Amino acid sequence: MSRIVVDGPLSWSQLAQIAEGEAKLELSAAADARIAAAHAVVRAIVARNIRAYGVNTGVGALADVIIPPEQLAALSRNILMSHAAGVGAPLGVAETRAIMAATVSSFAHGRSGVRPLVVERLVALLSRGCTPVVPRQGSVGYLSHRAHIGLALIGQGAVVLDGRLSPASEALALMGFEPLVLEAKEGLSLVNGTPCAAGLGGLALRRAQRLMDWADAIAAMSFETQRSQLSAIAPSAMVLHKSPGLHQVAAGLNRLLAGSDMLAAASGRMTQDPLSLRSIPQVHGAVRDVWAETARVVDRELASATDNPAIAGSPAAPEVHSQAHPVGAAIGLAMDQLAIALAQLGMISERRLDRMVNPLVSGLPAFLAQPGGASSGLMIAQYTAASLVAENRRLAAPAGLDGGVTSGLQEDMLCHATPAALKALDILGNLQAILAIELLAACQSYDFLDRPAPPAPRTRALYEAVRGQIDPYADDRPLSEDIAAAAAFIARRPPAAILDGAGLGLEEAERGRPGAALRQARAVSL
Repeated sequence: MSRIVVDGPLSWSQLAQIAEGEAKLELSAAADARIAAAHAVVRAIVARNIRAYGVNTGVGALADVIIPPEQLAALSRNILMSHAAGVGAPLGVAETRAIMAATVSSFAHGRSGVRPLVVERLVALLSRGCTPVVPRQGSVGYLSHRAHIGLALIGQGAVVLDGRLSPASEALALMGFEPLVLEAKEGLSLVNGTPCAAGLGGLALRRAQRLMDWADAIAAMSFETQRSQLSAIAPSAMVLHKSPGLHQVAAGLNRLLAGSDMLAAASGRMTQDPLSLRSIPQVHGAVRDVWAETARVVDRELASATDNPAIAGSPAAPEVHSQAHPVGAAIGLAMDQLAIALAQLGMISERRLDRMVNPLVSGLPAFLAQPGGASSGLMIAQYTAASLVAENRRLAAPAGLDGGVTSGLQEDMLCHATPAALKALDILGNLQAILAIELLAACQSYDFLDRPAPPAPRTRALYEAVRGQIDPYADDRPLSEDIAAAAAFIARRPPAAILDGAGLGLEEAERGRPGAALRQARAVSL
């Protein structure tokens, strides 16, 4: 397992690696020193009785209520208890770990005021694989999810450790830890800021990156089985548009389809293909452009100190900045936009799928079923995809416009950044299933095609990799099993790894040197 040392802020990619258990997080000595310095400032604020929101006052609409020094520990504990108000099924392990890693990254800025011990305990939970149980629903911004994580530090709530659900107090004892007794501001710091949205956003970017690569590869297979016109994606035509994403997708499609005798034989068969095939570079490319901008926003958020209040200055000259950085408007808007883009990626996938199963346009057996009329083939799989596309359309409604009023008019507008990230993750789950169904249809189309002219070597390698795991469908088993198998196939490895393993790397293969080109190629789409 690789090691990621938090010195400056984490990138979204580093955060996702930690969330998915591919890397171990550690704090640098410099980050630890920044955390300790900010805590010293908080202690000075308390000792000198300097009024500071959430340090020695209530929170939200209680911001003007002064809390005496002997009650500050109780204030921190009570904030966790009262803010841990989530409901519904728990987040997945990766989602919770993403929020925890983003929290550590936020504390490493040295603007929160928590003790180094608090941060070290979060790092220890991540390293040990101890995951707090965090209800998925109930946050309009950032509070409830992180409060449930904070509960685990004080021995409250439940966690999953070694695959077993147990009370946090028991899990801490097994790991040799005592529950923390929180000090001034630590309760507020554990629930405050944008690490929740940023963590979930980083995980969404990682999953979207994988699915965008698969969407391009599967689209190439569909393009080929429908004997589409290569002229639509010719480099001379693509250079007319200035979208970086479009160029990336078009170049990848041309590489994947290079050497396709099947498409060469189909040249001139139609004047112009339907948009679901002809506009793959334009639509997939636009999604990549949105993804790239979202990645920049998430990285900016991770690089920002978003506590309220933010701690600065020194023990001799404390500074407390009360502001609204935790609102997360920028990341909320970015996640809303990503959600819309991913929903559109699923929509065009389902349209290609429909063309393959529709005998009116495919030139293939109806619904890619075995002949004779007793079989339905992939007829109802297309229904499933259409249902998921419709669900994504509903989910893509912007969370940032929901608004709302909370805390007795003190928090009288809300940006819903965390819900925006959560619904993007929901759309990604649906997108993976839609792409899995399109992949099944593309492979089934190859099975039925009369192929005196063979397909491209790379699309054939992808087809053969699928057929090594999933047999052609003949109404001989529940179709849901094949969809689940195809979704798992997509999740296991990127298409680049399949082609590289088959000695069909992209750029090196074109120069006649098969091998590891895909790992070395510069962020190129399949």
